[in-house]
Amino acid sequence: MRPDPTRLLKISGIEIPLVGFYDVPDPKPFEPIVKPKRCFFSAYENWLKGESICISEGTASCQGGGYWIGGIMPEWAVKSAGPDLLPRESFAKGLNQREGFKSSDQLMCQWFENLKPYAIENGYVVIGSLKDDQYDSLKTVTFFVNPDQLSLLLLGTEYNNASVNVNPTITSFGSGCGQLAALFGDFDPDIPKAIIGATDIAMRENLPPDILALTVNKPMYEQLCELAENSFLYKPFWRRLRRARGEEID
Repeated sequence: MRPDPTRLLKISGIEIPLVGFYDVPDPKPFEPIVKPKRCFFSAYENWLKGESICISEGTASCQGGGYWIGGIMPEWAVKSAGPDLLPRESFAKGLNQREGFKSSDQLMCQWFENLKPYAIENGYVVIGSLKDDQYDSLKTVTFFVNPDQLSLLLLGTEYNNASVNVNPTITSFGSGCGQLAALFGDFDPDIPKAIIGATDIAMRENLPPDILALTVNKPMYEQLCELAENSFLYKPFWRRLRRARGEEID
């Protein structure tokens, strides 16, 4: 039985369609498929309309995105590499000198070495609307939410957790597309996990200013959809918060 997010979305007031990250041998079931202008998140408005984007090795609209989803090194990084400079090091240094994301090029190189890109398993990655009949190919689900809704979902990610040392939710430096899959890294895919995303200032221009993201793996998605009537979701605090925001609720 596939998870049903209907109650969660209704109670939380989340109206933005959920976005799935799929690894598939055939993208046809996800049509219509559009090509983003460059950054994958430039397709945000398309996702709202139920359209998808498709990425395969070497065909990404964004060279950085093609690295984080597919592992293809940008052409300029390959060309600028040499006997004493690996393409990955060239990529890291060039990115840091242009964007200034780390305090030194060496630190940026170390970060690249420590974080692997997402490797496409079946030929294509599709990012777009959730489709029940493609659930087996689903890798992650992204909720685009306002800060109040993010707070609610974070309670959900902690609902079955008692540890203060092992956190089910992480926030980590990385590109917006990397936060969709690559940052899950070597985490056990059977353990519920979530990442706070859309914190990459290079992609945020494609989103409304009050929108963040929470990306979850399948076990965490199932856990959120299973929140029962004895959980916080049905208690007074959330209703009070929504009323304080001037929202009309049933």
